[in-house]
Order: sequence, then C-alpha cells, then structure tokens
Amino acid sequence: MAKAKTAKAAYRCSECGWQTSKWVGRCGECQTWGTVTEAASATPARVVSAGPVSSPARPIGQVDVRSAQTRSTGLDELDRVLGGGIVPGAVLLLAGEPGIGKSTLLLEVAALASTASGGSEGSGGPAGSEGSPSGNVLYVTGEESAEQVRLRADRVGAITDRLYLAAETELSAILGHIESVDPGLLVVDSIQTIGTSEADGAPGGVTQVREVAANLIRVAKERGMTVVLVGHVTKEGSIAGPRLLEHLVDVVLYFEGDRHSRLRMIRAMKNRYGPTDELGCFDLSEVGIVGLPDPSGLFLTRREEAVPGTCVTVTLEGRRPLVAEVQSLVAKSHLPAPRRATSGLDTSRVAMVLAVLAQRCKISMHEQDVYVSTVGGVRLAETSVDLALGLAVAGSTVEQALSTSLIALGEVGLAGEVRIVPGVQRRLAEAARLGFKYAVIPRGSLELADGPLKRADPQLSSYEGMKVMEVDSLQQALQVAFTAP
Repeated sequence: MAKAKTAKAAYRCSECGWQTSKWVGRCGECQTWGTVTEAASATPARVVSAGPVSSPARPIGQVDVRSAQTRSTGLDELDRVLGGGIVPGAVLLLAGEPGIGKSTLLLEVAALASTASGGSEGSGGPAGSEGSPSGNVLYVTGEESAEQVRLRADRVGAITDRLYLAAETELSAILGHIESVDPGLLVVDSIQTIGTSEADGAPGGVTQVREVAANLIRVAKERGMTVVLVGHVTKEGSIAGPRLLEHLVDVVLYFEGDRHSRLRMIRAMKNRYGPTDELGCFDLSEVGIVGLPDPSGLFLTRREEAVPGTCVTVTLEGRRPLVAEVQSLVAKSHLPAPRRATSGLDTSRVAMVLAVLAQRCKISMHEQDVYVSTVGGVRLAETSVDLALGLAVAGSTVEQALSTSLIALGEVGLAGEVRIVPGVQRRLAEAARLGFKYAVIPRGSLELADGPLKRADPQLSSYEGMKVMEVDSLQQALQVAFTAP
C-alpha cells in the first residue's frame, strides 16, 4: 500500500505572521530573532456568506460625533499630547521604563476623571447623560496589591468616591468588574500581568497579550469606555509584546525621563485623534505629578561666566518651542579607538557633525574622546540642533567659550552648509522672551519667517530685539559665533 502523505508542518512568526515551511531562527519579514514557532497546517480559506449587520450603513454626514468628542483629563500637559483630551471608546497604550512614574501619572488622571463634574470643556455633555460615558473610574492593578495602590493614592491625594480599585490578573474577573462598576475610564496596570484561561501560554506572552488586548478593545468600543493600558518596555526601549498591540490601540504614548531627575516627558508615537509631535512636561515629586506649562528654563544651566563646550539652541516639539542647552567635552584619548559618548542626542547625527568639523572645518578629533549631552535629560531629535552641536564641540576643542546670550539653530549638511529649519519666528521669539540677545541662523531664514522683520544691513539683522547673524556654512558660523560680544 502506498504510504499516506503526511501534511507538512508550517512555522509562523508570532510578531508579523510570516510563514515558512521549515524552522528558522530569524523571521524573513520583520527580521526578529526567536519569534518563528510551529503552527497548525495551513487550511484553505473558507467562503463566508453575508450575514446580519450590527447597524445599517449611513451617509458619513449623518453620523453623530457628539459622543466621540474629547474630554479633558484634568492635566493640561497630557491634554496637549492627546490633542485635547481622551475620547470615549478610545484605547491608549502608555509605555515607559520601570519606576519612571507611569502608575503615579495614571492614578492622578483617574482621580481627576472621577471628580470631574459634567463633561468638561469641549465634551459632548455631562458625564452619565445619554450618549456620554459614566463618571465612574476603574483602576485595575496586576502588579501591586490594592493596599499598595491605596498608600500611593493617600500620598498624592487621589482618594475619591467614584474611583474604584481592583487587584486582578484574570481577564474574566476584570470583565466582571466592568459590568458591576460601569466605568467611563478603565486603567489596566499593566497588560503584561493580565492573562486568560482561553489562550495558551503564560501572562505576558505574545498569545496572552494579543487575546487580552483584543477583548478589552472590543469592550471599550461596545460601551464607549476609554481604556488606558500600561505596557512594559524592553531593554532596547521598545514596547514589549507583539507589534500587533501597537496597531490595535488608538494612541501610543511614551513616558520618559531621567530616573534621578524630577522632570518627566510624555510623547505620542501614534494618535488617531490628534498630533504625534507634541511634548508634555511634568514635575514628579513625593506629593504627585503636575504639569509644567513653561519648561524651557529646566533645560538650561544657570551660570554667570561662559564655559567652553556649551551652546544653546531652540527646538520645536509640535507647536511648542523649547530652549535647550547642548554640552560637549573633548579630551585627549589614551585608547586606540577614542570614545564617542552621547546622551539625549542622536548618535548618528553626532558622528556626522564630527566628520563635517574634521573635513570641512579642519578641526581634527581622531585622537580625542568626545562626550556630548543635553541639560535636564531632554532628548533632542530635531536636525536644527546640528549647528549648536557643532559650535559646542568646536568650542570645547579649541577651549573657547561662546557668549551666554547667544543661541544657534540650523541643520548641517555633509558639504558643510547650514540649511534652513522651519518655525524660525517662533524659535527666535522664545529665545528673546528668555533674554537671549544674539542668534546664529541659516541665511534666508528671515525671508521665510512670518511677521514684520527689521533689517539693519545684509550681514546683521534684528528680530524681537535680538541681533541675528545669518551664515551659509558651519565654518562661517564658527567665525561669527566666537567673535560675538
């Protein structure tokens, strides 16, 4: 008798779903290691017939959006990042390093949401009214006991009658709490600790996280309930678990900052209801967390005398200009390969600026250790920081200090040119508000700025009471900056 043909086992990537007929250590689609596991044999797609619909399709102009308008969280800085506030039925994912303050922030938000009377400004109506979510808030903790969370709530003043607390790690129990409390806001801290018996694997695994998230998202959409999920991060800084989780949720927020500093920042990496380039700043202390509407002064070093290796710049985080300081230290190296250490800046951009300084400006650092950082733990990812970085490194190399009243902004190209950056008017206005008197910017930036500009001569201009020096190249910027008063 002919031997029966055995179905060939298939292997599937748990991250992106890529399939292969044999096991490999690295996914051929997303290039992730260790995610290819054995899966069930592929079956042909079944034909699905038409079935009943949950609600009839309507013209888009007839869809009522009043119940989906934003409601304030009570923290203006968080509202700025979210685009106005939280949206009923939205699912948010908040990620950050351990001990950074995620639980404190969400406990504060939960208390403010539970004490808010009415629907807050810009909402669709009072809480509890028709088409509006309930005013109750449910805080589910899977990492701590209820007593531990109560102690933190006492410390930050988050004790309210409509804030309910549950310590659960089983999804079915959380769904039961939702039925009994009927919350308008649900906080789950954290999703990696929640599991369900309906899925394989331990809590925190790919299958469990996917199943728990899918059920919570379904309940949120059905009840018009806002859900905030706390997510762990890996040692590389990315969100732990399947990437599918980031695609399923509506908003992805990153909570970051130096653990030894009180300053905390929150960024939106994905936002279906608002911008993704805004930055919220908070002050974390023993008595809670408060927003910082004017954080520019936190990123500067207060000194009377100029020090070589420092330069101030203005970066744009969304619509907000932030004045920040870049510091550099260049020292003689005793190693075959000199060190290049960065903190708060993009390593590749730093290496590029160092190469331009060496090749175009003849400032050689091949035998020097270079340390570059920002003040206050702020992360500067914008290319407008290039010019300030180049001036700071050059000043530290030649032991010459820049004026404490000078700022520099501009993108540096590989040919040594200084390119125009957007939002020059807002940047200069913010620097002038903080008392800076001189600015080095790319040539032509003033012509692109909006508003009245006063020109003194082709080489020197004035704007908002500041003397503005326009340059074409990094080499020219070095000459102008170090000769400024």
